[in-house]
Amino acid sequence: METLVARIAALQDKTNFKELHWEGTFEEYLRLVKENPRITRTAFQRLHDMIISHGKSEYVDNKKKLIRYHFFHDEQFGGRDAVFGLDVPLMKLVNVFKSAAEGYGTEKRVILLHGPVGSSKSTIVRLLKKGIEEYSRTPDGALYTFDWILDKKRDNGAVVKEIYPTPMNEDPLLLIPQDLREKAFNELCPADSGYAITIKGDLCPASRLIFRELLNEYKGDLVKVLSHVRVRRLLLSEKDRVGIGTFQPKDEKNQDSTELTGDVNYRKIAEYGSDSDPRAFNFDGEFNIANRGLIEFVEVLKLDVAFLYDLLGASQEHKIKPKKFPQTDIDEVIIGHTNEPEYKKLQDNEFMEALRDRTVKIDIPYITKLSEEQKIYEKDYNSHRIKGKHIAPHTLEMAAMWGVLTRLEDPKKHNLSLLQKLKLYNGKTLPGFTEDNIKELRKESLREGLEGISPRYVQDKISNALVSDKGEGCVNPFMVLNELEGGLRAHSLISNEDQRKRYRELLSVVKSEYEDTVKNEVQRAISADEDAIGKLCGNYIDNIKAYTQREKVKNKYTGQYEEPDERLMRAIEEKIDIPDNRKDDFRREIMNYIGALAIEGKTFNYRTNERLHKALELKLFEDQKDSIKLKNLVSSVVDKDTQEKIDIVRDRMMKSYGYCEICSTDVLNFVASIFARGDAKD
Repeated sequence: METLVARIAALQDKTNFKELHWEGTFEEYLRLVKENPRITRTAFQRLHDMIISHGKSEYVDNKKKLIRYHFFHDEQFGGRDAVFGLDVPLMKLVNVFKSAAEGYGTEKRVILLHGPVGSSKSTIVRLLKKGIEEYSRTPDGALYTFDWILDKKRDNGAVVKEIYPTPMNEDPLLLIPQDLREKAFNELCPADSGYAITIKGDLCPASRLIFRELLNEYKGDLVKVLSHVRVRRLLLSEKDRVGIGTFQPKDEKNQDSTELTGDVNYRKIAEYGSDSDPRAFNFDGEFNIANRGLIEFVEVLKLDVAFLYDLLGASQEHKIKPKKFPQTDIDEVIIGHTNEPEYKKLQDNEFMEALRDRTVKIDIPYITKLSEEQKIYEKDYNSHRIKGKHIAPHTLEMAAMWGVLTRLEDPKKHNLSLLQKLKLYNGKTLPGFTEDNIKELRKESLREGLEGISPRYVQDKISNALVSDKGEGCVNPFMVLNELEGGLRAHSLISNEDQRKRYRELLSVVKSEYEDTVKNEVQRAISADEDAIGKLCGNYIDNIKAYTQREKVKNKYTGQYEEPDERLMRAIEEKIDIPDNRKDDFRREIMNYIGALAIEGKTFNYRTNERLHKALELKLFEDQKDSIKLKNLVSSVVDKDTQEKIDIVRDRMMKSYGYCEICSTDVLNFVASIFARGDAKD
């Protein structure tokens, strides 16, 4: 019988493994370069190409052309680290990468992601590291390095082959001496090919020593020297510390610059005779191992000053200085991230002027668009991940709404509320506000998104509500909003009582908005009788047709011709705030719309006119709410006929809006209590 191990092994793609572990001579590598010079790209070029390879889409937001880079959706890894609502900062970041890839100067800078806690800075860098690692495994992202195959004499006189991997994974083209490179590169990649090889720098100290010794041994015969070179495919891996490095500041007493640039291997000193022999040195600092890829500096501005000097040289000159060795060339993207307090300290510190000058700062703010903030929570709290509990409709939306409201600045225009501003940012239209007004609102709010509540806090409170024993298997908005309010008392990042008070007031705004939302949903569910809406619409159209054409309407019961029913027409039009002096315009607009459809051979349907559809729903709701007697739900006695009608409404809410039996009953009871108070809006 076939073993389990054999069955698992059969799943392996051996062809792919062979491609990823390609090995060949230096001659074979040169042929690869001639066929595809892009395998010699710099770290910035490769990172930029990796992002672009995932595709992009353009769209217009408030007259501003924006690009959404699909790479940041993280679809390749299931969307776990997807970044939402930050298209503008990510455009700026990708533009920096593009400029660096072209060699316009930003390749000599430290890229600094700056923003409040929980604004996706670490997530963006994590995505870049995952992406470049995976890209190195694709044909388009292939890159290569080399090993030395050396003859080593053993104590018994036998000569064996020893493999010495170049410790910093340089490109094999660095083996071509500097004075020969221009002609060699032109041979490999002619000027008319449309691509230029941009390899710069020199070999690392260890490879340079081996190259020099072999050159002396072979009396300058480069062919014989390069016969000791075996080129191989390089696969970047953060876990294996190949091409991707991460540096995290520690306690000042335990910080050591050798963590960045490597240290002496004392066991090898006995073999090579000196601690200044590069073969007795471990080139395994974070800068060394990140060569050809990317290095992340976590909380970069918390670094000790001694580390910052290494950072300056690495960014500006693309060189590092290992202990007892000359400056060594590196090719890597240096990206760090920091919170605002540390950045303010940097600005106030005159001794850090050199670092400020070599830094490209990209602000990564909180999301200020409701629909994008909501996606964060829907990613973590959905029916696929949450088993055994139902999340009621609007629960995540209301949590997201409060989070976004805390980040918005109060509008300077007195005729606009903070909630209206949120809706404008979210793409809603308000009378009197154009796209230019929204652009103006964004420009006047300089610190919008840099302060407020972190998504992490909201996620924590949603989690609390999910594990709570309240709700009988269903989590509703009030449970989450109460958790959010309760947590404000102990929130460590709220600096004063005024701020805490403002956040509580915004919770009241959200609760009021939720009331309006569910009242409208219940109204639509009650008036969702398509036949009844159709009959009401037909009656309205007959009346406005007669009105606009100055005719009479035939009463279908008496057969008599009567004047158009002005009370009916106004009862419908008032539901969508059509004033009396504009009723003629609205009626003619509807008739013109019907006429235009008829010319095109189409039939009028009330659903195609959003305003009329809403007016008909509200009018039907007004006619039916008394027959359903929804407010009787708050009492203990409901007659059979009413209960049947309520059950129909509940079924509609479950089918159309995603409610379950528990939360649909809760919402109907909640809305019934509002009607019982007598404060329902028509």
